[in-house]
Amino acid sequence: MEILRQRKINSLSELDKFSSEISQIIKKGDIIVLEGNLGSGKTTFVKSICLNYGIENVVSPTFAIVNEYYSKFTIFHFDFYRIKKIEELYDIGIEEYLNNSEAVIFIEWAELFPQILPKEYIKITIQFNDKEERNIEVIKIN
Repeated sequence: MEILRQRKINSLSELDKFSSEISQIIKKGDIIVLEGNLGSGKTTFVKSICLNYGIENVVSPTFAIVNEYYSKFTIFHFDFYRIKKIEELYDIGIEEYLNNSEAVIFIEWAELFPQILPKEYIKITIQFNDKEERNIEVIKIN
């Protein structure tokens, strides 16, 4: 485990600056897990990162389970919140997505099914202290 970045964020403009920094370390083949309570800002953080790649109109994949975006590489944005059984993930071809070395994958609520995660991934933890303040930690798991 290696801590890549830690930051206290107090505004959307600070979040945008931090996401710009994070987008510089993301590369094809990365799997990025976002952890945090409901409403902590996981989707907002993904939106902010995607803006750095010229991708607008990023929406929560809660009901779609996965959204796809295209830029300098493909981005798959998953939300496991509504998944009840791991078989649902296999039914949508999760293994194929996770083995795609040409894409970047963001997964919200991956902690519900940790057994599908590879040995190496990036974990972004978002803790909110109040309405505006967030503590964000970016860790490389290996």
